[in-house]
Amino acid sequence: MLVLILGVGLFLSIGLKLMPIRKLGAGFRLMWTGRKATGAESEGEIPPFQALMTALSATVGTGNIAGVATAVFLGGPGALLWMWLTALVGMATKYSEAVLAVRFREVDERGNHVGGPMYYIRNGLGQKWAWLGILFAIFAAVAGFGIGNTVQANSVADVIEANFGVPHWISGVVLMVLVGLVLIGGIRRIGHVASALVPLMAISYLVAGVVVLALNASEIPGALSLVFQHAFTPIAAQGGFAGAAVWAAIRFGVARGIFSNEAGLGSAPIAHAAAQTKDPINQGMVAMLGTFIDTIIICSITGLVIITSGTWTQGVSGAELTSLAFAEALPGVGNYIVAIALAIFAFTTILGWSFYGERCIEFLFGVKAIVPYRVAWILAIPVGATLKLGFVWLVADTLNAMMALPNLIALLMLSPVVFKLTREHFARQQAPGVR
Repeated sequence: MLVLILGVGLFLSIGLKLMPIRKLGAGFRLMWTGRKATGAESEGEIPPFQALMTALSATVGTGNIAGVATAVFLGGPGALLWMWLTALVGMATKYSEAVLAVRFREVDERGNHVGGPMYYIRNGLGQKWAWLGILFAIFAAVAGFGIGNTVQANSVADVIEANFGVPHWISGVVLMVLVGLVLIGGIRRIGHVASALVPLMAISYLVAGVVVLALNASEIPGALSLVFQHAFTPIAAQGGFAGAAVWAAIRFGVARGIFSNEAGLGSAPIAHAAAQTKDPINQGMVAMLGTFIDTIIICSITGLVIITSGTWTQGVSGAELTSLAFAEALPGVGNYIVAIALAIFAFTTILGWSFYGERCIEFLFGVKAIVPYRVAWILAIPVGATLKLGFVWLVADTLNAMMALPNLIALLMLSPVVFKLTREHFARQQAPGVR
């Protein structure tokens, strides 16, 4: 699965002549100007910036805190370099997904713009491939209850109990009420909440991470040396660290990179299809920033904090390792920063994935199915908060892989459309008299 996702990303990167990396600055400019849509580009429900924040709300989650720690614990510091390389390739995947989502989106019976893999499979590949879109919608609608709901609720309940002593069921009920209040307002309410919470939580976490790195400044050169050295050479066991071969660094770095930024899974384009824009390329360039922000920025901070603190050799993994690393530099405060960040990250992930699930269920059964799905989604939260979810994690990961397959097939088959639209867009920009 990892080879397939990485391979498709590499193919798209080459086909786009590394445009996502070359045009990164232009993407950030488009994101800034896309905070509010102009009247001329009002086709859609939310401004491009809110579409990116909605996608990021579902993407930036427990993987950025617990997932990175697990990758370093199992694959050694070298896993971080493979995570970076995965993100650079994944930017082309995320760009292509959003371009196709806007190009092949539809307007539903309520007048809302809907899109994503199920729509670009049906409208881009034709009716004979519609079954592939149906498969994606089924897998994504069910997968959301695992990775986007119960697992997140359980993470919040665990971390709140560990740090503040609040019972699991109370956290579950509070989370259920908060999510319910947001979901009543649909995509516009989700967009507003995401555009307020996501930048706030991401910047706060990054500031805390930069403070820790400043305190550990003397260790940064050594940490970067470990990252680059052990991406290509094995690392011996030391302390509570069991040692790792190069294949482990590659495997866990690539895996955590992909499942943190979701490039190739087909989830983010569902949010980008609702953007107020007429230009698929511009929205694609905004979308690719999601992968960059999630992995190159947020995951890097987590990884470097863990490596510079030296806690990665102490035999603990997951969110506990990240908490330990922050607490090492900021005693009495660091673990609470990680707890609050994890809780907010997980809360916004539940919001983002609820929207993905609703769009998939609407594709399958029409708008009448949205309210029952929303009720089931809200009721699943306290259940997830109080259960032990080892089996749910396994089912969720499997369904994630199954929803990625139809999307990756569609990306490969529709890649000529992406390449053509991209060439035409930049040719127009370079034409005489066009700025």
